[in-house]
Amino acid sequence: MIVLGGGAAGLTMSAIAARLGARTLLVERHRLGGDCTWTGCIPSKSLIHAARSHRRDFAAVMEALRAVRQRIYEDADAPGVYERMGVHVQFGSAQFASRRAVLISDGVHSTQVTGRYCTIATGAAPRLPPIEGLAALPYYTTETIFEITALPRRLGIIGGGYAGIELGQAFARLGSTVTIWERAPQILPAEDPELVQQLRTQLQKEGLKIRVGSPVVRATRSGPLIAVHTDDDSREVDVLLVATGRRPATDKLNLAAAGVGHSAQGVFINSRCRTSAPRIYAVGDVTGLPQFTHAGEHMAKVAAANALLKLPLRVHADAFPRVLFADPELARVGLTEAVLRRRNIPYRTYRFPFSRLDRAIVDGREQGQIKIFASRRRGKILGAAILGYAAGELICEFALALRQGLTLRQISDTIHPYPTYGLGVRRAADQWYVQHFPARLMRAWSCLRRFQGHVRRSEPGEIL
Repeated sequence: MIVLGGGAAGLTMSAIAARLGARTLLVERHRLGGDCTWTGCIPSKSLIHAARSHRRDFAAVMEALRAVRQRIYEDADAPGVYERMGVHVQFGSAQFASRRAVLISDGVHSTQVTGRYCTIATGAAPRLPPIEGLAALPYYTTETIFEITALPRRLGIIGGGYAGIELGQAFARLGSTVTIWERAPQILPAEDPELVQQLRTQLQKEGLKIRVGSPVVRATRSGPLIAVHTDDDSREVDVLLVATGRRPATDKLNLAAAGVGHSAQGVFINSRCRTSAPRIYAVGDVTGLPQFTHAGEHMAKVAAANALLKLPLRVHADAFPRVLFADPELARVGLTEAVLRRRNIPYRTYRFPFSRLDRAIVDGREQGQIKIFASRRRGKILGAAILGYAAGELICEFALALRQGLTLRQISDTIHPYPTYGLGVRRAADQWYVQHFPARLMRAWSCLRRFQGHVRRSEPGEIL
């Protein structure tokens, strides 16, 4: 197995292949760990943690961030970790010479290797919007912002997606004045509009300036500052961050030589992560599927099982959970209300607000709610969205339920401990009983069971 790319998906694929007994070569052009370790999940969550802790020494914050990043790299991503698993790691740029051969170059020497199987896991790179004047200006992307040395007094962010919102709130809490421009009618365009609006209200209370439906058309120098122009507004910032998404990194792979189909959206794969070329698979961000570490790891598991064990595992893209690590968190799994309507799928919505959750009241975290979309009759879960504290933890139960085809009744009948945030999931599921068993029916059923002797009175001190 030849694995191209040492990010989360490529590392997972390499480790599984080696443990299954395959001779495994991992090729990486820069350093192992990929975006997650160096420019994505780990540094961004470290910055968010520092912002929530109300730390004001920006130099110390960045020093701690880099220390955490280095520790995780040494513990989990360093070449020695994978060499001990039986993975041979080689650094250099790779491109296909044929369907079974890969040419690896370190800038001085080139070698050609062949393998029975190959996995493309080269990830993605920042996508830059066609903004007039942007190329001539100093700006940061999600790959470079964590190398910044001083806290910007005024930070401008182009893009109101996951990265833009998370970093915008973090920098605002650290002391920057933050302006976010999003060309779509709402920030986080793919998420639940009701929950997004509640989150936006909170962000604006914290001082973030959010401009939606305002595509940036031009950026210019204004002395030491950068002027950002929309059709009807212009603002000056000290530092500009471009966070407009990521594009699959396929340009230098010479995919045509291997017969691998692809487009600007990514490498084409089927549900088993197989490309259009025999014995070549693709996993992670390069496929254009949801760009999350956990998605890449899952795809690697599916690809390895199909390639090396001939097990017909499949990727279920609708079951990928996603979490925005803002405060409050926003999490989702399954189909959104907009998709359900577009596909003409009958559904009902069930809700439970954090303001009625005892643990949230005790902790002073009453903002947010749980929303569930389920089939009308059986209550089979089709999707769920949560805004609130620990939403990323709570969504895990819905991810399991969705993957296993569970119903709201099954969740409601499962005992959840009190007082926990997890109890909110059960309380939301309880609404299925409320809607399907009206009060008069419940009273009649209770009377019937009591009459038949199936329900007895409890003795003093006994818990039924």
